[in-house]
Amino acid sequence: MAGATGTTGAAGIPPFAPRNLFDGDPILIGALGGVLTAEIETALVDHGAFWGSVEARELTRLVEANPPRLVDRDAWGERVDAIEYHPARHALMRRSAEAGFAVALHEDEGRERGRRHVLRTARMMMTAETEISHLLTLSSTSAVLAALTAAGDVGAEWVIRASTRRYDHRLLPVGEKAGVTLGHGLVERDGTFPASPTQNRVRESETGDFVLDGQAWFLAAPTADAVLVAAAGAEGTGLYLVPRFRHDGTTNGVEIERLKPTLGARGEAIAEVRFVAAEAMPVGRIDQAADLAGRAALFLRHDATVIATGAMRGALAKAVHHVRHRTIAGEPLIDQPLMARVLADAALDVAAATALSVRLGLALDRADEDEAEAAYARLVVPAAKYWICKTAVLATAEALECLGGNGFSEDHEIARSLRDAPLAGLTAGAGNLMALEVLRFADENPEAFSAAIGAIAIDLDRQSNSGSAEIIRAAAEACIADQGSARILTEQVALMAAAAALHRFAPRAITEAFTDSRLAGPWRASHGMLDGRFDAHGIVDYVFPP
Repeated sequence: MAGATGTTGAAGIPPFAPRNLFDGDPILIGALGGVLTAEIETALVDHGAFWGSVEARELTRLVEANPPRLVDRDAWGERVDAIEYHPARHALMRRSAEAGFAVALHEDEGRERGRRHVLRTARMMMTAETEISHLLTLSSTSAVLAALTAAGDVGAEWVIRASTRRYDHRLLPVGEKAGVTLGHGLVERDGTFPASPTQNRVRESETGDFVLDGQAWFLAAPTADAVLVAAAGAEGTGLYLVPRFRHDGTTNGVEIERLKPTLGARGEAIAEVRFVAAEAMPVGRIDQAADLAGRAALFLRHDATVIATGAMRGALAKAVHHVRHRTIAGEPLIDQPLMARVLADAALDVAAATALSVRLGLALDRADEDEAEAAYARLVVPAAKYWICKTAVLATAEALECLGGNGFSEDHEIARSLRDAPLAGLTAGAGNLMALEVLRFADENPEAFSAAIGAIAIDLDRQSNSGSAEIIRAAAEACIADQGSARILTEQVALMAAAAALHRFAPRAITEAFTDSRLAGPWRASHGMLDGRFDAHGIVDYVFPP
């Protein structure tokens, strides 16, 4: 595996050695300080050790080199609509299913009660440093369970089925499986429900069952045990769960049309799926559909933010390793002032994204009991997703440049990182939709918006005394009258929230450098704009310990 094992290369650069992704992340450790126990810390250390190991990276290489294959028919020409995955993908799925990525947020008891979101955030972030494609299925399962449990009717049954924390890829009726997965199928050819009207149709049969016809246009986990979709019927548009098998055990009308040839995340099958007279179960009431879809989207968006953060950190860690060992004219490349500032600038974004992702996990854990935290999550999740996902693409491209032409070669893992980077930004809504979500929240919930901004400002202004809350409130009022400026507001909210999270969790040198360069400085189009008065070497060494 390129970069994982072997001897020192011609340029004198040693392999990117195994490392513990928890022990080696001081920002993550600092952000989790208030929720760690000795038992939980030991579990996180173990998680970080595996995902930073040669084994995990070799499994990732095998997954990437052996993409999934559609098996639409058997030897007799009968439809089977199966996906053939490499065993390495199944190995990663088993590991992450055991880590609780699918069901942890929906369990009632256990040592993580009251801190499920934040601890799952830490585990998922470390996992994404190494591999993201297999996380799509588990993230969609968690998001769909959020909608099902909020609906209350079919949710408990599926939580019980998922609570085994077992991964079972066999195409069988759910009653015969050791564990289950769920697909999020609200993306259709003409848009995503509820932002766009559904083209799917549902009707009630003579026996009282619901029968659904339609499609899911961009479906990760196409062989999931059931898929959540929207469909219009006689009473209006609602949400429905479409299982792979009917209640009598026969194959349901779920047909995989094709696997999309995607830019990245090649280890996961992303498919176009057609529903033909498929048996479906209603999820909640018709008037709940938009809210339930929004709940699933909130979970997907936070996961996308966490995955983008981890992937960005993984790419930049490889770049830092390279420049620490690469010499130019006999001197380490890291000692070149311009290179040091580029990496320090990108490292500040990694640190801020890490702190903000964890801060959002804390808010989601408290949202059901604390209105202020719920308002914070409603505002900052879309804003953070907007900024972090865009920054991840930029930082990963910068990391690739640090390796020069070698980084552009598929022999190096960082090329895969760059192909994977844009996916998180598309999950559950691209950048403009996130900006419009922020603007809509400010317009429709002015008191909650003001409370959320005030909560951010408490952390930020305590040290910087910047008057940031008043600035953002004024910007929101101006943007409400001019929808075209929604991105300006969204980025400012994200940067302010990130700076506030750093003030909570990170050393003063890190927070001051980020706040000064992102909130007080001029508009920045690339990394490397960090002022010379900040210790670039010190920033890199703190975020990525040698």
